[in-house]
Amino acid sequence: MKKNKFKTFTTIKWTIDIIIVLVLVVYISTILIQRVSGNKSVLGYRMFNVASESMVPVYKVNDVIAVKDCDPNTLKIGDDIAYIGHDKSLDGKIITHRIIKIEDNKGTKEITTKGINNDLTDPTITVNQVVGKVVGVIPFITAINHLVMTQAGFFFLIFVPVVLIACMEIADTIIEGKIAKKELIEIKEK
Repeated sequence: MKKNKFKTFTTIKWTIDIIIVLVLVVYISTILIQRVSGNKSVLGYRMFNVASESMVPVYKVNDVIAVKDCDPNTLKIGDDIAYIGHDKSLDGKIITHRIIKIEDNKGTKEITTKGINNDLTDPTITVNQVVGKVVGVIPFITAINHLVMTQAGFFFLIFVPVVLIACMEIADTIIEGKIAKKELIEIKEK
């Protein structure tokens, strides 16, 4: 009877361990891929963390979006793109905004973008600044990111699982010790 309880405990423990580890591995590997690659394209995609409210309600702060490499000549008005800013405070930063105008200026394609939640348009960019076209939000990673970015989320997604795993390992060791001790007593009694 006690062995069945121990097997049930062990099964529950391993299930919780696997779920926690999988969630953490996916989240941490996503961050590492971004950092190690310098956010270079991996299999034609990049991931970016939304940092401002300029695209609310489409993309919220801390959403993780997927941006696909694309031929800038295929872009059209209404596409959301990521581009490298070259103007004042935006210099070198990745901006994700919607295309509102495309013009050919003496053989150079110029793109005007705007955050859908902004009143003003962005400075005009060229196709050389385009990083890629936004494919959408990555739901699972975004959900984890939103939770981890809060104090309570960090506590429940990082601290609590680590403590839970440690406590379950201690309980597992104690139970195994008691079973081994009981089996030793039974052997001595025979």
